Amino acid sequence: MFDKLEDLLRKYEEIMNELSEPSVANNQERFRALMKEQSDLTPIVEAYKEYRKCNQDIEDSLAMLESESDNDMREMLKEELSASKKRVEELEHELKILLLPKDPNDDKNVIVEIRAGAGGDEAALFAAEIYRMYVHYAEGRRWKVETVEVEEIGIGGMKSVTFMVTGQGAYSVLKYESGVHRVQRVPETESGGRIHTSTISVAVMPEVDEDIDIVIDEKDIRIDVMRASGNGGQCVNTTDSAVRLTHYPTGIVVYSQTEKSQLQNKAKAFALLKAKLYDMEQQQRHDAEAEMRRSQIGTGDRSEKIRTYNFPQGRVTDHRINLTLYKLDKIMNGDIQEIIDACIAADQTAKLAKMNA
Repeated sequence: MFDKLEDLLRKYEEIMNELSEPSVANNQERFRALMKEQSDLTPIVEAYKEYRKCNQDIEDSLAMLESESDNDMREMLKEELSASKKRVEELEHELKILLLPKDPNDDKNVIVEIRAGAGGDEAALFAAEIYRMYVHYAEGRRWKVETVEVEEIGIGGMKSVTFMVTGQGAYSVLKYESGVHRVQRVPETESGGRIHTSTISVAVMPEVDEDIDIVIDEKDIRIDVMRASGNGGQCVNTTDSAVRLTHYPTGIVVYSQTEKSQLQNKAKAFALLKAKLYDMEQQQRHDAEAEMRRSQIGTGDRSEKIRTYNFPQGRVTDHRINLTLYKLDKIMNGDIQEIIDACIAADQTAKLAKMNA
């Protein structure tokens, strides 16, 4: 590990030297690439520099202890020695995590798709609540949320909703939300007071960069344009601005109506189609790599039940990590960071265990 850290430190210093050269400032593409690399290496380099300093402090304290006769000074040196040793252990663990292989999609924006499952109108109502939960969470992190497509029902529910989240590291955080979310509560329409169970599915897909080659043959696509519609089919504009794409080879259908112009909706629909095709390719690769699946929390399947929201008990349970929190109201208002942090920690622990095996 430490040989690799020394190599990364040298690489970081080379990057900093190159960034100081006037010629680099005139080459914007090279400048951006170096800044990205420098940004990625900074947390590792800073932790490693602190690690080396703490080890030097330990050596200095030990040397001073050998020659120091004053009892008060010796006690102070022992305290400093103990603090430095503890910090070294913390930094070793931190560096191991920082050196874990990084998901290449982690820095990307995401496309999130929520679909109501079992439970009829109750599932659609829950889908709308989960959508609002993610919107509140994203807004709390100052991320931008754009709705791409929504199919609503008259009582305030959503059969489906697709939206984009734009923000640094959005995929690294929201990827843990993929799977089946289950709600247990008494529906407003239930006169007998019985608890019903309904489900929704959440799919989180990284936005596809332009440099990623996802080939979409024009003959494989049908493009339909139409007027955007609101609840009950009521027309929300008077031009054919909504766009629906049908991809024949996969059967994927995407729809965009949230923009005012047909051109903007078409661009959004193609971005969504590319993301779905890329996600399908990633899922197929993931399914083929059983070892990778075992290293992650849960199975990684979209059909896996990951979380239960129990309203009568005010309880939310994440089944992948056996975490139960009794703050359902806060969670439904977007306070999901504790769950996400626990998922990240569990994922890192599993990967560290595999690396050390």
